[in-house]
Amino acid sequence: MIPGTLIIEITYIIAVVLFILSLKWLSSPATARRGVWAGEVGMVLAIAGTLLYRGIVDYKWIAIALVLGAIIGVPLGNVQMTAVPQRTALSHAFGALCVTLVGTAEFYLRAPNVQPFMMSVLSLEVILGGLTITGSLMAAGKLQEVLPQRPITYKGQNFVNLGMLLVAIGIAVRLVLHPADMHLYPFMVGIALLFGVMMIVPIGGADMPTVISLLNSYAGLSAAAMGFVLNSKLLIVAGSLDGASGFILSVNMSKAMNRSFSNVLFGAFGQVQTAAPGAVETRNVRSATPEEAASILSAANKVVIVPGYGMAVAQAQHKVRELYDALTKRGVDVKFGIHPVAGRMPGHMNVLLAEADIPYDKLLDMDEINGDLPQTDVALVIGANDVTNPAARTDTSSPIFGMPILDVDKARTVMVIKRSMSPGFAGIDNPLYYLDNTLMLFGDAKAFVNSIVRELSGGSGGHG
Repeated sequence: MIPGTLIIEITYIIAVVLFILSLKWLSSPATARRGVWAGEVGMVLAIAGTLLYRGIVDYKWIAIALVLGAIIGVPLGNVQMTAVPQRTALSHAFGALCVTLVGTAEFYLRAPNVQPFMMSVLSLEVILGGLTITGSLMAAGKLQEVLPQRPITYKGQNFVNLGMLLVAIGIAVRLVLHPADMHLYPFMVGIALLFGVMMIVPIGGADMPTVISLLNSYAGLSAAAMGFVLNSKLLIVAGSLDGASGFILSVNMSKAMNRSFSNVLFGAFGQVQTAAPGAVETRNVRSATPEEAASILSAANKVVIVPGYGMAVAQAQHKVRELYDALTKRGVDVKFGIHPVAGRMPGHMNVLLAEADIPYDKLLDMDEINGDLPQTDVALVIGANDVTNPAARTDTSSPIFGMPILDVDKARTVMVIKRSMSPGFAGIDNPLYYLDNTLMLFGDAKAFVNSIVRELSGGSGGHG
């Protein structure tokens, strides 16, 4: 008979392999569904292996926790695709809450006889866990628009934030050297929780994709630290995978915006820029009706559709699919240009378009599509603002100068579906809207695309 401990270890090894495969498969839209299944099966095996552990005294509380978790988790999982970013942030908060509670329980079970190494990783666990809890809740609140989305700043803010973090680290060092000072522990956790709030307050909505991936990294690293505390190899490996992947993704997101981590975290990016008195300039824009837009699209040979958060808010992805089908039937070559930070979380646009069953090979990232845009007849921008702003290439005074963008302004005709002329989350005006080759299509993205599709369906088919 195979010993129980060996069964547990084998189960854990299989779970780890599935976690690794899940990350690999999730990196491509074509294999993402497989990656989700691999991650889910791996997590089931990890839980099953843990439940086989002989140290468990009573399964009653575990069963109650599983039922409560399911009751909470099922409704949270049944959300609109537009709510996925804040749903992801809540997941980070719940995971970090678990880590912080376990770390707190372990501290009071072991104190005052906590070894220096154990106290070090335990402190790391609860500090990262604490700031991730409140930071993720703040991010979810901003994404849900129940909290102000613009950065909130004040003089000396960065010094205050860094000072709080240093105090928490100082308390951790004190507890490592003198674990008997148990009265300091609540202060360390409390400061970490407060720091999480203060860390997100100065961050604007434009930086939320990077913040979400960074919080994911913090949650993973805190879980890895918990693995050392609980002597769980599975937690160490799974947490390290989560932490490393989140960090790498954050780096890639920062590169996509040509910004550093410090600028994302402390730059207060996203403030609405106001013009100086007397410097207000009235610029004309050209607009078009759905009928005119449909006529231009039907006459095109190559069309590139650029989705943004506006498409997500309007839940227009299925209408966009209908537009893709209508144009394709007419012989128009239609592709999609996806910017890495479009939307409110990494891969947000890819997820929405995949939900609408847009063919994967038509979803091209920024580097792939930019070379095609000068030969494109129509670039149709649907609810994207900052990722198409040519000021990033030309205006050295712009906050987004140097940020790689989708070169839609190089297309022969640009059509932008937008509710109004209000700025995007970066809070800056977009010169694209005033170019001679740009037509503004004012209205709700879903309704406007539907009107275009209706015009195309009612018109004569065929493309010469």
